[in-house]
Amino acid sequence: MMTSLVLTVIGPDKPGLVEILSQTIARHNGNWLESGMSRLGGKFAGILIVSVPTDDANALEQALGELQGQGLKVTIERSEETGSDTSRSPILLELVGHDKPGIVREIAQALAARHINVESLDTALTSGSMSGEQLFKAEASLLAPQDLDLDELQQALEAIASDLMVDITLK
Repeated sequence: MMTSLVLTVIGPDKPGLVEILSQTIARHNGNWLESGMSRLGGKFAGILIVSVPTDDANALEQALGELQGQGLKVTIERSEETGSDTSRSPILLELVGHDKPGIVREIAQALAARHINVESLDTALTSGSMSGEQLFKAEASLLAPQDLDLDELQQALEAIASDLMVDITLK
């Protein structure tokens, strides 16, 4: 029997952190399945899911906790794997516009009001090619109810972004 562990990791960015983490997982018969990791604000931060034989799970959790001595804080949650949700439709949201505090909050409120689940969200600030102004970019993978009116969602998102000159694309 296998146990799934969802790990969040954070530590000062330096070479070798992924190696330390991956060696610890492998040493305890864990299998690195999915992950997302980045350098954020001078820190190394990530989230990953590991599958490990149930008999090895406690030892792996303990070994991961001991990585704090090497500067890597690991938080562990056991996960109950569930199948994909076939009652929802996947949507990709892409947004580009001038940066403004609160845009993620406003879009998240619009999505939550329509019972849309955010599966993943990637955001970044970039310099505009022509103006040099900060542009906010977001890409989100969403799961929406089957009966969602995409035109109504598009209108709601455009209303939020109307004063920002933001381009929003739903696929």
